Amino acid sequence: MQAQACPISPVVDIVFSRWTTPILWTLHHHGRQRFVELQRRIDAITPKVLTQRLRQLERDGLVVRTYHPTVPPRVEYEISELGLSLAPLFAQLAHWAEDHLDEVERARASYDAAGRPLSS
Repeated sequence: MQAQACPISPVVDIVFSRWTTPILWTLHHHGRQRFVELQRRIDAITPKVLTQRLRQLERDGLVVRTYHPTVPPRVEYEISELGLSLAPLFAQLAHWAEDHLDEVERARASYDAAGRPLSS
């Protein structure tokens, strides 16, 4: 197996895609939920994308899907033990955001005021 330039790249690919973080965050903070509940709590996500992301998270072992054979059938999603193990990482990121996002915004404003382009 070839060594990677950055050993955390696979984790970033798994956890920090566009919708994965909001889904995991929502399941962690609100507990087990049905599809519609999740969709309501996560602004602007389409049903198709939510379905795709939930399937991928289930495949990765971060979310557990429970099918209840009732009439009508009921499906619930919850964060798995493996998913819960990401909680300290998310807490650290939330702390970093609280402490540093203002600095990031000031740096952006300073960069933009200097008239430098983002790409060449």
